[in-house]
Amino acid sequence: MTDATTSATDIAGALAQGTATAAAVADAVRSGRLTPRDAVAASLARIDALDSRVGAFRTVRRSRALAEAEALADRSDLDRLPLAGVPVAVKDNLPVRGEATLAGSAATSTAPAGADHETVARLRAAGAVVVGLTHVPELCVFGTTDGVHGISRNPWDLSRTAGGSSGGSAAAVAAGMVPVALGNDGMGSLRIPAANCGVIGLKPGYGRVPAGIGDGDWYGMSENGPLATTAVDARLMFAVLAGEEPPAEGLRAAGLPAGASPTAGLRIAASGRSPLAGVRVTRPYADAVRTAARLLVDAGHEVRHDDPPYPLSLSSTVLARWTAGTAKDAAGLDPELLAPRTRRHAAAGRLFARTPLLRTDHRELLRERLTPFFERYDVLVMPALARRGPAAAPWHERGWLLNLLASTASAPTTPAWNLAGWPALTLPMGTLPGSNAPCAVQLVTRPGGEHLLLALAARLETLKPWERTAAGALAR
Repeated sequence: MTDATTSATDIAGALAQGTATAAAVADAVRSGRLTPRDAVAASLARIDALDSRVGAFRTVRRSRALAEAEALADRSDLDRLPLAGVPVAVKDNLPVRGEATLAGSAATSTAPAGADHETVARLRAAGAVVVGLTHVPELCVFGTTDGVHGISRNPWDLSRTAGGSSGGSAAAVAAGMVPVALGNDGMGSLRIPAANCGVIGLKPGYGRVPAGIGDGDWYGMSENGPLATTAVDARLMFAVLAGEEPPAEGLRAAGLPAGASPTAGLRIAASGRSPLAGVRVTRPYADAVRTAARLLVDAGHEVRHDDPPYPLSLSSTVLARWTAGTAKDAAGLDPELLAPRTRRHAAAGRLFARTPLLRTDHRELLRERLTPFFERYDVLVMPALARRGPAAAPWHERGWLLNLLASTASAPTTPAWNLAGWPALTLPMGTLPGSNAPCAVQLVTRPGGEHLLLALAARLETLKPWERTAAGALAR
């Protein structure tokens, strides 16, 4: 759909069916084959048709998005914008000018934001149009997206959670309501819902994309990043967020920086082990790693089964930062308006703040421990999750410990890379037994390796293509 000869009717039809890519939409708008207003109107129509079942959006900006699309058409640089006319969803913990930032809570201010978050500003400068803000769990704490504003469901299986905390954004992309969405990741909050919903989620390394998520970014663990259905779209959006020059031709090749190639010769470790001691990876996710390993061997890479030397203290270290970061974000909010699970999580964080766990540079210690492993290997392939996401339910009405255990049992594989500050990406890899719901793997590499992960994801996408959206499942 990125070919310049693709007709406006074809692009409009793909948008209506939920199968258009961001690269295809931008190509069509830049060439004048599609107007920004038509692109946005098609996205809004799909939201209207599906979101009552999926629950991706906390608020939809219908009139404002259409007005902004019409204004975009008058820009003199429209033919040079990398995301020209692309409808995009934004996670509801990032300020969008003129909209309240509720962060999934009844305790936060309902006053409209006076300015865009820097990442939102970069998307708009690149020609994207924000069609709405997506659901999150309160203060983006847990691995299920539910709360006083609604429940986000996995478009492939509406009985299951979309995951959290960027669950609304992942669900919006997986349902084909928008081609790409903006989320963030402090303990796996991009990668967990991406893995559940069968899309690509990239957590950039520390400092690659502006953060500014809450008070202190959960002690530096949180990063903003893209959710997309193809490596091409993920790379295009990452380039915009990182302030890089977008690749030519709408990123049709999703290439690496000059001189590098992912086509063969990488040293890759494949590991099925959970980084958190005592949490077991179930067979479907371990099998997905083995499938990816075989594909990479056939593609000419050197793959060995090897486990990183995770420290036994990893669980307590990330728990301390997770809870203490929540305590910072909850400070100043009326505790009576917070859900019980959030209050308990913040209370635990205040206790951890009194311990040495937050006064030690655990990021540097973890990097020192892992660096010899990543000197032997260019990339680690590992499970994206340990088990499929739990049921779509009002988890915010349940106890703190039950929420903690559910989140940890499903996703012990993601927090280590937030603590390390290294880039990590999840992508679909087959389906779960007895269903069409996607399974997924995770790719990890050293700082500065986002392009390597994206290029390797593009290669795996070619070797084992996935059904990009749940449009067919939702139509049934």
